[in-house]
Amino acid sequence: MFTSFINEWALDPAGEPILTRTSRLLPVRWRGLPAMLKVADEPEERSGGQLMQWWDGQGAAQVYAAADNAILLERSESRRSLFHMAMTGSDDDATRIICRAVAMLHGPRPSPPAGLAPLEHWFRALDPAARVHGGILRTCADAARHLLSTPDVPVILHGDIHHGNILDFDNRGWLAIDPKGLHGERGFDYANIFCNPDLPAVTAPGRLTRQLAIVAHKSRLEPKRLLQWIIAYAGLSAAWFLGDGESPESTFAVAEIAAAELNG
Repeated sequence: MFTSFINEWALDPAGEPILTRTSRLLPVRWRGLPAMLKVADEPEERSGGQLMQWWDGQGAAQVYAAADNAILLERSESRRSLFHMAMTGSDDDATRIICRAVAMLHGPRPSPPAGLAPLEHWFRALDPAARVHGGILRTCADAARHLLSTPDVPVILHGDIHHGNILDFDNRGWLAIDPKGLHGERGFDYANIFCNPDLPAVTAPGRLTRQLAIVAHKSRLEPKRLLQWIIAYAGLSAAWFLGDGESPESTFAVAEIAAAELNG
């Protein structure tokens, strides 16, 4: 599955293949540099690859080479991890690092790539789930409808900002990988800092309130609207979990915490 790209780009395999639901990856070395060969199997991953090329290494990993469904990216070899920081007493620092990376991604650039999905398309799963399951999902759907009907100036969005998608590239700083390729209001990209279901700390008492102050300050977002994005994003994430037959317990909890903070 990688042979043609290995030959075309003169790559040396440097690890075992990594298979995900949407792509195939292979650690390699390119001209002596650590790199990652990524072959996309889904349209959103191809769109993300085009977006990585457009960012051109500004706030995101550099793309060394690209083909129709594959990109060759610079690869981090650092052992530092934002997930580890967030779980070992440096949650605030990890959040500030994410905010700096997101701000770089949202910076103005000419000629954005075509074909990026609008946020409205991504939120299509939320209303049907709210009608079926009710409860906090209705609150989430209401927040999403309000946000999408009163949009701020749109930007190009990463679409999947979380602690595992911002990596340490040493002298290049902390940079993003694995975008989904969306456009819409920038508050969306900050919401998953609060909602990441892989991070147990998201439901810790006081965590959302503390991180809200940090993100609102670093992003210059109004706290009330940021809370609405957190509620909407948590609901969307829960709808996806329910659609896949998985438990949305963590995202439900975040939505409840954010709703209480908004109404407090």
